[in-house]
Amino acid sequence: MKDYIVINPIDNVAVCLREHQKGEVVEGVTLLEAIPRAHKVALKDIKKGQDIIKYGSPIGHATKDIKVGEHVHTQNVATNLDDVITYKYEPNYPEVLGYKDTKRTVDVYERKNGEYGVRNELWIVQTVGCISQNAHNIIEEFKKRYDTSDIDGIYTFNHPFGCSQMGGDLKLTRTILADIALHPNAGGVLVLSLGCEENQMAGFIEELGDRYDKDRTRFLICQEVEDEVEVGVKLLKELYDNMKNDKRVTRPLSVLRIGLKCGGSDGMSGITANPLLGRFSDFLSINGATTLLGEVPEMFGAEKLLMARAKDEATFNEIVKLINDFKLYFKNHHQVIYDNPSPGNKAGGITTLEDKSLGCTQKGGASKVMGVVEMGGRIKNKGLNLISTPGNDLVACTTLAAAGCQIVLFTTGRGTPFGTFCPTMKIATNTDLATKKANWIDYNAGDLVDKKTMDELLEDFIDLVCDVASGKKLSKNEQNGFREISIFKDGVVL
Repeated sequence: MKDYIVINPIDNVAVCLREHQKGEVVEGVTLLEAIPRAHKVALKDIKKGQDIIKYGSPIGHATKDIKVGEHVHTQNVATNLDDVITYKYEPNYPEVLGYKDTKRTVDVYERKNGEYGVRNELWIVQTVGCISQNAHNIIEEFKKRYDTSDIDGIYTFNHPFGCSQMGGDLKLTRTILADIALHPNAGGVLVLSLGCEENQMAGFIEELGDRYDKDRTRFLICQEVEDEVEVGVKLLKELYDNMKNDKRVTRPLSVLRIGLKCGGSDGMSGITANPLLGRFSDFLSINGATTLLGEVPEMFGAEKLLMARAKDEATFNEIVKLINDFKLYFKNHHQVIYDNPSPGNKAGGITTLEDKSLGCTQKGGASKVMGVVEMGGRIKNKGLNLISTPGNDLVACTTLAAAGCQIVLFTTGRGTPFGTFCPTMKIATNTDLATKKANWIDYNAGDLVDKKTMDELLEDFIDLVCDVASGKKLSKNEQNGFREISIFKDGVVL
């Protein structure tokens, strides 16, 4: 196992890959104090005000003189970031590593509208949060009466929204829930309404427009029937009969749409798991597939790298708007734009938002940015796309899946169990986490510093994702029954 890493030759810090004690030597430097795993040590004297360089870029500045061999972290470093800034279109396209693969395929469900699902599930989508238990009761009664082992499961997704909302919040709730109802991982959908909520069924159907399959969608307003469970079971049976004979078909990798997310990050995230997802994203782009990168606040400080990779100036302008709109969202709520990372991130070795962002955006690899998706929007372009989401894990994953991603890949250095309404695969940044929380973690990217090369890791990972997409394996969140959604909220609650 490697003991430490200097990520870029111009860096003035090294990252310790294990806990180091005072007096040990790192890159020819004798440590003046103990350095926790994934934390940074100064490789030279750094004067107060000088930049801390990691990943070949500034991650902040020294708030006091730092001696060579000292621990470099929140006690002596502060962000360089401040406010909304002006950007210049300066395209720069780095080398993209990868290859065209004509042999690998995935077995998926082809939907009538030409989209492809990696699961054939039956869902109840609730227009309002106060009927969550009604939805569960319908499902439980249905399961008592019918054997559904020939489909991939029957689920509903609790949420607290759909009423006491107004304006943009109500519109976004309706849009996200409609996106879920249209998702290709569902072979059938029952839309369940209370009847008196703000998110009225008529408006919901109008939101769906002509995009939904009438053979695979049913609608029920609880207040309009005597026994919603009995009627709901009947409607689920109709949907089940229409979907139970669906079969997987073999298709090229280009049908995949994969969301990219990180959470509970640590100092290893930008060294192992996030670069692995970046290589995987590039591999998919080369093979005509799609990846979607969110978490806009965790692009702050690294946004210029993404802007430089915009496919054209129009896309560059969309990225600028994406970044500045989210900064203004912070300012409009009188919050500090750069109040990040979280306490867990800091404990894991991430010092500033630049530090986090430069590691976070590595999930997007080196490919051109082909498009920008607004929150609640749907993917339109193949290749790497950006989408407007906050960093919040569940909101971001819900938004990624609602945009059309069949799977979300989620890197973590601290560990997190949840999953959204599609398979949500957890990739550990370090072997200790992968070993300790094997019931949460789908893949160990910590092997990159333990025993495998990036190319070996990538081949293993491609195989795993293809197996999950083809239904040969279930993600850990599916095995554990973790399926949740959360919808972005900006305004007041009535």
